[in-house]
Amino acid sequence: MAKTIDFIFDFASLNAYLAYRTLPAVAQRTGTTITLIPVLLGGVFKATGNQAPFTAFGGIKGKLDYEMLEIRRFIAAHGLAEFQMNPHFPVNSLTAMRGLCACAPGPEFDAYVTAVAAGFWERGLQMGDPAVLASVITEAGLDAERLLTLAQTDAVKARLADNTAAAVARGAFGSPTFYVEGEMFFGKERLGQIEAMLTAH
Repeated sequence: MAKTIDFIFDFASLNAYLAYRTLPAVAQRTGTTITLIPVLLGGVFKATGNQAPFTAFGGIKGKLDYEMLEIRRFIAAHGLAEFQMNPHFPVNSLTAMRGLCACAPGPEFDAYVTAVAAGFWERGLQMGDPAVLASVITEAGLDAERLLTLAQTDAVKARLADNTAAAVARGAFGSPTFYVEGEMFFGKERLGQIEAMLTAH
């Protein structure tokens, strides 16, 4: 039976982006398939009483400085030279996430994730602006008008809401969260643990 990694994902999360860029190598080495599950991180936070690190740790002396140091170390270790901190952070990801839920599984979904993630965390764009988002989607060779129209339909809105509720019910309280063989892992720092578990079986 093929092994899978369920990846609870929102473009708004810097750490989810870093995991997105590094997880494929783990999957390749372990013969594993990644299932990326779009959620609305704000909805997860609201349902669980959680907060973004920049809010939760903002008043703790040295904590955010250390968080950024750890991020720089991770970026250097994985050669993620394309990364740049988004000057518009925090960026509203609602429309981008609904657009992802509007994509057909397969090449369209994959191309959308790649392009929009780059817009958020490599190009420094204001991805909460629908016009900017549409431009990025179009540059990726996708039909932005169709996807963003679908993104406003009740069915697609419900898909994102249902994914978010299901993630919370499963135990998720943030992103990136991973599920592997029934085990939950939170944070990009757990990728080594995931790989160790997969290679041990």
